[in-house]
Amino acid sequence: MTAAPSVPFSRFGALMLVAVGFALFLAMVWLIAAGEEFGDRGNDGQAHAAGTGLNGYAGFVRLLAAEGYDVTRSRSPSGLETYDLLVLTPPAYVDPEEFAELLQKREGLGPTLVILPKWDASLPPPILPEDAREKFKPGWVILTGAYPSEWAAELPEPYKFKHIKEALAKDEAHSWEGLGLSGRMPTRTMLYADSNARHEALIADAAGHTLAFKVIGEPGSAYNENAHWTIFVADADLVNNYGMAGQSRAEAALALVEELTYDGDISAVTFDMTLNGFGASENLLTLAFRPPFLAATLCLLLALLIVGWRAFQRFGPPALAGGPAIAFGKQRLIANGAGLILRARRLRLLGAPYAALSARRIAERLGLARPDPQAIDAALARRLPGEEPFTRRATRLEAASKPADILTAAQALDSLTTKLSQGK
Repeated sequence: MTAAPSVPFSRFGALMLVAVGFALFLAMVWLIAAGEEFGDRGNDGQAHAAGTGLNGYAGFVRLLAAEGYDVTRSRSPSGLETYDLLVLTPPAYVDPEEFAELLQKREGLGPTLVILPKWDASLPPPILPEDAREKFKPGWVILTGAYPSEWAAELPEPYKFKHIKEALAKDEAHSWEGLGLSGRMPTRTMLYADSNARHEALIADAAGHTLAFKVIGEPGSAYNENAHWTIFVADADLVNNYGMAGQSRAEAALALVEELTYDGDISAVTFDMTLNGFGASENLLTLAFRPPFLAATLCLLLALLIVGWRAFQRFGPPALAGGPAIAFGKQRLIANGAGLILRARRLRLLGAPYAALSARRIAERLGLARPDPQAIDAALARRLPGEEPFTRRATRLEAASKPADILTAAQALDSLTTKLSQGK
């Protein structure tokens, strides 16, 4: 009997295969959860939290993170429902009714900072000289002009205001003051809000124009008494990457956040990116790792670990080493059957079955319908005259009891079958 073949993988090798496969699965889950953030694909040169151009707010995000805030860039509509500070950076064209509905919903959830868009920007054109293009980093833009947001005048009270553009002359100061700070704007092109009594100016320019204001509502109104504050930044250069280049403007941006976080009572800030076209629906894999589904996921992972651990343990006592290997196939089946007969010492019982099997073979070669011994003898006498009759050979096989006699009698029947097959 041949020895049992060796396993293709050791226990350690199988464990490594499972571990690597599980690690790849976790990597796939992370990539799906990362979504658009993977590879920094959100840095498209537009005015949002992932933009690194002059008009973007990536610098504002980094500033708040450096100050100890828990900053999140949200690509899910669920991020709009945060109870912490929400920063909205709407594009140049939004639906005033939908935006107003969002602001009204935020009144009972948490404070909101709205940064109105200012610049029309574009990526460097292909016609730029090669040496000039090489100076541009990913996400950098060319500012082509500033435009007010006309939809602000269509908002309901107390949010409604008119957004106005002003280009200062060279002899006019482009300075600002507010929140105990002061400084200069990076350009002479400025946007301001034509606010009213329902707004509290926080930052104004040298001419008294409101650059940032807090919505306070009518005195004694439900909004004034109960709503979370909303601050509008009319000139985005106070908080965008262009503005972050100046220390005084960075301090003003922090002061606006401190105003909305109630002097440190709120420590988390969410920058929404769904209004800028980066909304993504939830998927089952990412939901599985968030409450309340996280508990079920952890139980499933624990069950998988237990199953994996048990798979590497022995079930029951070990099999006897060196035992016969039962292989598949006719040859092995015959060999195993012969070994069983030898161990049982019942060789004398083989004669009659083998004689009956030989009768069927010989009858088939003689063209007989049935393996009748007398009919076989008569046909053999005509086909092979002079040969010993079949019945005599079969009787000798059935009467044999010793292995040598059984083998000799069986060979006599086999030789008769061979002669019939050869046409002799």
